[in-house]
Amino acid sequence: MVNTIFITGTGTDVGKTVTAAVLTEALEADYWKPVQAGFDAGTDSIFVQKIISNKQTTIHPETYKLKLPASPHIAAREEGTTIDLSKIEKDYFKIINNQILTHRSSLTTRHLIIEGAGGLMVPLNENEFVPDLIKKLNAKVILVSRNYLGSINHSLLTAQVCKAHDIDVLGWIFNDHYMNYENEIVQWSGYKKIASLPFTNNVTADFVKEQATILKSNLIF
Repeated sequence: MVNTIFITGTGTDVGKTVTAAVLTEALEADYWKPVQAGFDAGTDSIFVQKIISNKQTTIHPETYKLKLPASPHIAAREEGTTIDLSKIEKDYFKIINNQILTHRSSLTTRHLIIEGAGGLMVPLNENEFVPDLIKKLNAKVILVSRNYLGSINHSLLTAQVCKAHDIDVLGWIFNDHYMNYENEIVQWSGYKKIASLPFTNNVTADFVKEQATILKSNLIF
């Protein structure tokens, strides 16, 4: 059995990649970022590979690896292509089938962590957005939010979009401790808090491993 968890959030630079890495480490999961827009400083897949320690994880290649650091539909347009969700879905089933074959003798559930691009309402092409991809992959979602002015508004809007699309949300992971209003976001959104991750400018394998150990006790999927 493979459990698919899609990591999305309130916007860009809210900590999705670090959150995905911590979850990947905690669950000894596979990691996949199907759409990468911009990679001058390296891809998120390469970064995750560097900061996880377990030997069970496979980092799967991107379906779309686009040069321009922009909204995916714009980055794709600049390269004369269009993001096709059916192509992503095809790669997804290849990954799932490979996991099933590789671990067919195991009775434990395998996990696949999928990291989305940007926030929840990022357009992937002219007609489809991140929620369309989530539904196509039949994934459960973890929402990521960070402590900044306006984050309550962005968090609650993100929750409303999930409800409008009937998305199965597992809960929130908060980055850069929220002080007093994590509980308010949980209450107003109706989605539980899974964990809070501390902010650091130096994300190392040791940091990820430490946070994964703490997080693991809160993960019941």
